Amino acid sequence: MSSIPIWLDSGHACGYLDDRLARSGFVHPSVEMDTALYSQLIVQGFRRSGDHVYKPYCETCQACVPTRLPVSSFLPDRKQKRCIKRNAQTRIVVKDADLDPRHFQLYQRYLNARHDKPGEDTKTTPDDYIKFLGSSWCDTMFVEFLIGGQLAGVAVVDVVTDGLSAVYTFFDPDFADYSPGVYAVCWQIETAKQLGLEYVYLGYWIKDCRKMRYKIDYQPLSGLIDGQWQAISKQTFNED
Repeated sequence: MSSIPIWLDSGHACGYLDDRLARSGFVHPSVEMDTALYSQLIVQGFRRSGDHVYKPYCETCQACVPTRLPVSSFLPDRKQKRCIKRNAQTRIVVKDADLDPRHFQLYQRYLNARHDKPGEDTKTTPDDYIKFLGSSWCDTMFVEFLIGGQLAGVAVVDVVTDGLSAVYTFFDPDFADYSPGVYAVCWQIETAKQLGLEYVYLGYWIKDCRKMRYKIDYQPLSGLIDGQWQAISKQTFNED
């Protein structure tokens, strides 16, 4: 892969750690992005938001650790086993990454219930939503999880050359007892196995951020640290 031009933003308040500033590097818009190129970049720690491909470029902070799970070695813990059993009757429907009013309404409900600023969903338009989760160049699935015929959750999943990439999952708070977020990851792991893919890319693990810490629960997890993929575990990082 030849050199890729990166555009650095001017910096902003970190969305994960309150006391820090963050800076992101974006693949320059002049680059013609496609799934093949993104598949190479995700191995280097990049992620996508809509059509934009980025990774953290913070000078004094390395808290965001890109992660991936080798699916053939996945060992579900007791919580994950219970979740899989509880969702034995959950129905899965895979759809194209198009704007679906049902999905958007669920997304709004999820933001209002789960995020720190209730009512923020009213600021999100359908166009904002699809530009955030969809892409004009990526092979993306919107995966529905149906419980008792009701839409309980949606996982946005990219297909890359060597795996699946977990982009975002949102769900109906009324179905929280089914742990839709956990089940969505377990489904992606099993689906990657069935497709003969090696990994599920789980995005950035941030030890000191509650919303991003959960990824270390999926073992054996690998993190991109100092340019090398290496094992990270709860024991290694003294996770509770």
